[in-house]
Amino acid sequence: MPFNLPGILVPFHLLVHPRLVLPAIVVKGQTQHYKDIRQIDFPALYSAGYRGAVFDKDNCLTVPHEDRLVPELVDAWRECRETFGPDNVLIVSNTAGSHLDIGSIEAESVSHHLSAPVLRHSALKPSYACINAVRAYFASLPRPVRDDELVVVGDRLFTDVVMANRMARRPAPRTPAPSRSGRPASGSARTAR
Repeated sequence: MPFNLPGILVPFHLLVHPRLVLPAIVVKGQTQHYKDIRQIDFPALYSAGYRGAVFDKDNCLTVPHEDRLVPELVDAWRECRETFGPDNVLIVSNTAGSHLDIGSIEAESVSHHLSAPVLRHSALKPSYACINAVRAYFASLPRPVRDDELVVVGDRLFTDVVMANRMARRPAPRTPAPSRSGRPASGSARTAR
């Protein structure tokens, strides 16, 4: 496991924002052994307005340190990619695609085996630099995907869940509030999410 300073600093951030480690949704399977992406209804998420997904690799899609999808997840993974579109599903790993992946060899292998892009990033999850790289990726798509349109799937509280919650805490952009006359008022208002 690489040294992850942003992950180590999370407990200090929790002193100010303790809800950062609370996941929005917890996948519960029928038994202790089946808590994985097969329990996620991707078409329902799409119908609810989600347009992209961010996945951790190890323990969510693959066995740790392996590049191939766990065989039991093939149908669910296909459904996810078909629902959101192949470019709208991104793998963000603290190994594959990170600064520890010299020459991006692991990222290329994972991308090949999982048929999904792997984020190349210089800072580990849950750093703000990593979050900015995720945002830049989704902003670069032909139809950009906003943070509030993303589902983040991961298994670690101090990396995946904190990253998802930091992305959700992003302030909404300020836009002029229309006046009764239909013209923008002199002040500004936050847009609703």
